Amino acid sequence: MNILAVGDVIGTAGVAFLKKNLWNIRRENNIDCVVANGENSAGGNGIDVKSANSIIESGVDVITTGNHVWHRKDIYDYLDSKNNILRPANYPASCPGSGYNIINILGYKILFINLLGNVFFDLGLESPFETADKIFAREKDNFDFAVIDIHAEATGEKVALAKYIDANYKAGLIFGTHTHIQTADEQILKNGAGYITDLGMTGAFDSVLGVKNELIIKKYLTKMPVKFEACEENIELWGVIAKISESDFKCVEIKRVRFTGL
Repeated sequence: MNILAVGDVIGTAGVAFLKKNLWNIRRENNIDCVVANGENSAGGNGIDVKSANSIIESGVDVITTGNHVWHRKDIYDYLDSKNNILRPANYPASCPGSGYNIINILGYKILFINLLGNVFFDLGLESPFETADKIFAREKDNFDFAVIDIHAEATGEKVALAKYIDANYKAGLIFGTHTHIQTADEQILKNGAGYITDLGMTGAFDSVLGVKNELIIKKYLTKMPVKFEACEENIELWGVIAKISESDFKCVEIKRVRFTGL
């Protein structure tokens, strides 16, 4: 099974790139499943119903999110009504939506989990380690393997959590999101989970994390508030393709990918 994990989709231009190119990418790379982080896919930031629907229609099977998931209130009911869009699982249970779900792909039951890191966020959320423990205990015999998005600032927290999950649970693929910078540490962990610290983004290569260069530079120079605007030129899709064995559900190959407009 080939899984494409897509880095944070940035704004309307990132969504448009998926709509134009993703089905071709799927066909040309024999992709069986696509998971993408969509927490910045609405114009400005956050995710709304329009951008979520567009991402799914473009060929994404599961959307993960992060700390910006609550910025657009129209997404709240959508989170409650759909099983293929997740918010971080370590938010309180009273929040809209779910932080994990088991979805059938090619007849296999895949446990998709969305976790939010604690380091530098200061949101007072439950430890993602403890949240993962609870989910895996609850769903112990109900899935074949897990795919986990760790949405976090600190690389050390991502690496530690990934190795903790790999050592204790059935994970086929673990990836980090949030920084919008693709890391070069793709690897297969000791117990068989494919891993990368950050997928990168689906956004403008000539930008600062997807935002227009001049706006970020102005903010650093003046220290004044600046309204961020996503750059809409030279969009690229960054992520990884992981090959999961259908015999033992371990990752046998993981490679970084960057796709330009096709």
